[in-house]
Amino acid sequence: MKPLLKRKLEDETGIMRTMPSQQEFLGFESLPALLQRNYGLMRDLDKSLQGVQRQNEQRCEQEIEDIRLGVESGNITPDTSLIRFSDEALDEQKHCIRIADEKVALATQVYDMVDAHVQQLDQYMRKLEEVRQERELATGAGVGASNADASTRSRRVAESSRGGRKKSRLAVEPPSVDLELPVDPNEPTYCICNQVSYGEMVACDNPDCKIEWFHFGCVGLKEQPKGKWYCSSCVGMQKRRKGK
Repeated sequence: MKPLLKRKLEDETGIMRTMPSQQEFLGFESLPALLQRNYGLMRDLDKSLQGVQRQNEQRCEQEIEDIRLGVESGNITPDTSLIRFSDEALDEQKHCIRIADEKVALATQVYDMVDAHVQQLDQYMRKLEEVRQERELATGAGVGASNADASTRSRRVAESSRGGRKKSRLAVEPPSVDLELPVDPNEPTYCICNQVSYGEMVACDNPDCKIEWFHFGCVGLKEQPKGKWYCSSCVGMQKRRKGK
């Protein structure tokens, strides 16, 4: 199997391992039905609660009216410790509380159900993110190795070019800063800027020049010089020798 195809299959297999199984997906698909069922039960409880509340309110209002008339007629002693609602009215109020508790239990169940699915999805997303980061690191390592090979070839070209003392050369363009690729510590540096070779460069015609190669921009050149060309350091050295 070809390495590229094999790596692609391994990457896809790694991603597939992080994805939920078919049975787990069915669990996600059943969530709307479960939510709809619980919401339907909550609506039914609401209707039942409203009916019991209306019935209890009417019963309590009637009993309050009966107590008021009884007190006014003298049939009921106006003692607040003895005046109370009927057992039927109290039972209806307790029934309302039970219905409200059932609604709270259903709402809590819905919340826990949704929260469990959200946590499960978050777990899948974290696994996918880990796979993505691993693939990026692997891709970056591959690009870094390619860049190192290119730097080595560039260095060999530079070393071979010095033997012929060519006036200018076009080196490999430096990688974009956005790529954030590692810099080869063994890459030789040139010019007064002490940077690696890039763009067009010119060689000093002084065989004893310590720097030898210079970037066009660093020495103010826009095109290849005609005739012999000396760097500023070598020109200054020649003038001092003539002065002596």
